[in-house]
Amino acid sequence: MNYFLKLSFLQIIFIQTVLSQSDSTILHTDTLKSVIIETTKENNFGITRLKQVEGTAIYAGKKSEVILLNDASGNLATNNARQIYNKIAGLNIWESDGSGIQLGIGGRGLNPNRVSNFNTRQNGYDISADALGYPESYYTPPAEALERIEVVRGAASLQYGTQFGGFINFKFKEPKSNKPLQIEAKQTIGSFGFYNSFLGVAGNKKKWSYYTFYQLKKGNGWRKNSAFNANTAHTSISYQATKKIKFTAEYTFMNYLAKQAGGLTDNQFKKDPQQSIRDRNWFQVNWNLAALIVDYDITETSKINVRTFGLYAQRDALGFLGTINRTDPMQERDLLQDKFRNFGAELRYLKHYQFLKAISTFLVGARYYKGTTLRKQGFGNKESDANFNYLNPNDLEHSDYTFPSENISLFSENVFRITPKLNITPGVRFEYISTQSDGYYNEQYFDLAGNIIYKSKVYDKKSNYRHFVLFGLGLGYRLNSNVEMYSNFSQNYRSINFNDMRIINPNMRVDLNLKDEKGYSTDIGARGNLKNYFAFDISLFYLKYKDRIGSVLLVDSFSYQPYRLRTNISDSRNFGLEAFAELDVFKMIAGSKSKIGISVFGNLSLIDAKYIDSKQTAFINKEVEYVPKIILRSGISANYKTLKITYQYSKTSKQFSDASNAEYSSNAVTGLVPEYYMMDLSVSYNYKWISISAGINNLSNNMYFTRRADGYPGPGIIPSDGRSYYLTLGIKF
Repeated sequence: MNYFLKLSFLQIIFIQTVLSQSDSTILHTDTLKSVIIETTKENNFGITRLKQVEGTAIYAGKKSEVILLNDASGNLATNNARQIYNKIAGLNIWESDGSGIQLGIGGRGLNPNRVSNFNTRQNGYDISADALGYPESYYTPPAEALERIEVVRGAASLQYGTQFGGFINFKFKEPKSNKPLQIEAKQTIGSFGFYNSFLGVAGNKKKWSYYTFYQLKKGNGWRKNSAFNANTAHTSISYQATKKIKFTAEYTFMNYLAKQAGGLTDNQFKKDPQQSIRDRNWFQVNWNLAALIVDYDITETSKINVRTFGLYAQRDALGFLGTINRTDPMQERDLLQDKFRNFGAELRYLKHYQFLKAISTFLVGARYYKGTTLRKQGFGNKESDANFNYLNPNDLEHSDYTFPSENISLFSENVFRITPKLNITPGVRFEYISTQSDGYYNEQYFDLAGNIIYKSKVYDKKSNYRHFVLFGLGLGYRLNSNVEMYSNFSQNYRSINFNDMRIINPNMRVDLNLKDEKGYSTDIGARGNLKNYFAFDISLFYLKYKDRIGSVLLVDSFSYQPYRLRTNISDSRNFGLEAFAELDVFKMIAGSKSKIGISVFGNLSLIDAKYIDSKQTAFINKEVEYVPKIILRSGISANYKTLKITYQYSKTSKQFSDASNAEYSSNAVTGLVPEYYMMDLSVSYNYKWISISAGINNLSNNMYFTRRADGYPGPGIIPSDGRSYYLTLGIKF
């Protein structure tokens, strides 16, 4: 076990007591006057947890995990989520994007769609499309460029927003030595024409440091009509102006074009999951993200962090949106275009101070965010190419909207270390939210043959202003030096997004009286390590959701076609168990000096999620959609020196795709997502500056799916990939 020690001397007369915290030790003197020792633990498990205080953030009393990518096994070139997040219990993962360009995970029974229920950041700043009105992430940082992924669930709202899911932060690699040039390059080939090229360069020189990377990723896809080509680049430059002040500037670029195979009906999936009956559907994303970060260590016990960031991005979806049981009429395609123009700034001040003969920590911060989303929907051409131009740009056939949003937040938390074993962390957050819409849409109805029988242009302008206060409380108690108990309560809030306000989709409609969602989440658990060969984290959670937004299957009174109405379904409650454990068998027997290692791990989540207090009796006690009752991931790794072999098994129980718990519908948008299991095998070897890794994903070639889409990339069942292979060769010096 390795430790990094950072000593900050204020005034020392003599050491009076030693207070041992989870990952920090505070040595007290009789005046305050203290020495703060920060420790960073390293283990061989590939996962650890956040310290009570890191930088200008407080994590005391919160359930947190840190994924160390250097120890991760699996196909990092495709951002394989079930392998990267395999040791985090309770995550439901959508596997409908075999390229790994977009991430879909949800925790504790929350919808996995593009990580929309998490506050998603990289290096501490936002990366989603619009943090208020459209909190979905079309961009996911490449796993090969990451040092670690930080995950805080259920109780991150006080510092990082109001969302129910928590917080995910992707941290890029940094220079590891004082060399002016460090190079890492990887080349990956795989099944279905997959090719990935990654190059990362880092270095330090005097007061300057930098990290930059470029990734090219392309492939034909497992299904017909599912090719993709993606380019991602990032540059971070830091300047240590003085011993106390550091400036960091960052820029991220991502562009990709994907041909989408569309959805399938249940019968089509059973017959041939690789087939595609849509050959004119395309998706394109351009992402430009910039940030400026300032760190100022005012004194040995106080610091300030300022983050400013901006997003200039666009996504385009082109194709035939009609129900999957209809043949593509080869007419004009639907073209949906979103442009995101966002800016935000966040200020944090953190202070260590003496309270009750111990060192407490105070955090206060403020955030300003302004976003503008330009959303258009009309007709593209009749061809099959990736032409993202409107036929009538000045008079769109469907809708043309501007969605401005504004957010002002004030937040504060304080870690009170009451005794050497007990800490209490109360918190509060004030929110002001403004969301607006201004534009027009064409209201139209179709007959059974798909012909328009009624059409009217409707001009629409709305404003919604609200402000509120959220409260939270965290507790931490150390049973001994290895085991900690933790508990947390936090109020949550989720505003309706732009999709809820207006979108033209023959498979989906929106309730005009839709309301924001409110609720709270709470958990209690225990976590710890035993002599660097056994780690565990087990917790119980409860999540209350008021006015939860969902979808209801209805029939159109004009065309008699089925459609889904997005509305406030009901209140809901989720409760369950999350458990993780890992044991290094050889270290337990032979000690840490053993060159051979065999470790086994398992994580299990048991979730019961039901609708309650519904005004519609059809939904009372029905299961919440996309909440499997059981999620199990387990595996075994064997290593000798730098040779490592890992086998992983994953199983997810059945789940429903809507609140009615319908098991089947003719359009395949609504229905059961059956139980499925998965096996993966990977091997890696390092020799000096050369590395090689290979693997087989979906070892048993199971045919399965994890979602039913009501729009892009569907509609209908989106099959997950069958068996695939990959081989990666890397150099690092």
